[in-house]
Amino acid sequence: MTVPPIERPERTERVVATGAPPVLLMAALARSDLFDEYVVYEKPGLWTFAGGALGEVILEADTVRTTWPDTPPDVRPWSGRPVDALRTAFEECPLPAWNAYGWIAFEFAVRHPTGRLAHLLVPRVEVRVHDGTAHITGRDHDEVERATEALRTSTPEPPAPTRVPIRTDGDHYRERVAEAVADIHAGRYQKVILSRTVDVPFPVDVVATYVRGRRANTPARSFLSVLDDHETLGFSPEVLASVTAGGRVRTDPLAGTRALTKSNEDQNLRNELLSDPKEIFEHAISVYAAQKELQRICAPGTVRIGDFMTVKQRGSVQHLGSTVTGALARDRTQWDALATLFPGVTASGVPKKEAIEAITRLDEPRGLYAGAALTVTHEGALDCALVLRALYRRNDRTWLRAGAGIVGASTPDREFEETCEKLTSIAPHVVAKTTR
Repeated sequence: MTVPPIERPERTERVVATGAPPVLLMAALARSDLFDEYVVYEKPGLWTFAGGALGEVILEADTVRTTWPDTPPDVRPWSGRPVDALRTAFEECPLPAWNAYGWIAFEFAVRHPTGRLAHLLVPRVEVRVHDGTAHITGRDHDEVERATEALRTSTPEPPAPTRVPIRTDGDHYRERVAEAVADIHAGRYQKVILSRTVDVPFPVDVVATYVRGRRANTPARSFLSVLDDHETLGFSPEVLASVTAGGRVRTDPLAGTRALTKSNEDQNLRNELLSDPKEIFEHAISVYAAQKELQRICAPGTVRIGDFMTVKQRGSVQHLGSTVTGALARDRTQWDALATLFPGVTASGVPKKEAIEAITRLDEPRGLYAGAALTVTHEGALDCALVLRALYRRNDRTWLRAGAGIVGASTPDREFEETCEKLTSIAPHVVAKTTR
């Protein structure tokens, strides 16, 4: 059933010049206490703060809950594909125009999922910062004015970070890598990503950590979200799916890793990355899988591979990266792109189905790790990034997590080192919460 659109109320809009770095403007809004829930999403040249829930869609393993303005909250069961439950929820949105922001958990792709699978909000206030200008929009005049004032509030420099030990759980991780290599040699799959978790042993200031971490990283996308009892921030190295309102779709698979030390050694590591047969094989099968996925939903003859196997610098590591693009077929939408590309082949494995089954057996439940941070619009656009190089907090627990792609030529010691290299993108920048 499609709900008739509600009358669009007058919207308050403000445009202000900004002199502060965008990351500090996002931090000022996050610290303003104006919103219990919010999402920060950065893509090249554009930072967005989505504050408060005008509308909300929460997908659990067996129910979908929707909340829209001027209508009672609705909870109903769903079956079939989780992406179709999201599609239906937004098709029934009574707002004539909307942008939604949030996350999707890795278990969105698991055959028998548990827990919360997705949480997206349509914000009451939206702040977009681009080229030194902030555009603030919202339904409530006073709320927009308070958000505008928050942008004028100077944000103090974050305190110094606190060390987080990352060389933990090494023996157990190496054992799981060895088991995966044996599976690959037995012909069960070609590649699988196995991860390990590092607990942070102190309370964390997530906003200060986001500021410090963003300054030290070169992400494809960055994000910071506080939704219900899930808090996460990260510096994603990889765009999982980008779909324009006109139906152009793009995915940027990264696979193959070496450290980025900011020293004279980096060129040697780059050359090693470009010539290592294991890394090249891992990357090539990932790109091939992404190409095959896009061919299922794109118009014939439109899928292209670009920038094949170029080196991308992402914080503390450098990756082999490629771009795969296409034009969605006429009967396909951004939801089909999400369903096809999620989870990322570089965060699951090849073939994807068999790799996901191996992950459910060899990894602990992932939740937001290797899921997606995303924005989706009523016009048919979507942009989502893999949730990697991230910090997670729920209830009283805070943790980091990193993985490595396992293929037949993998060695447990090298894959453990790769997780350490990736953890270095976030671990040195974690700021402890101070008591006042």
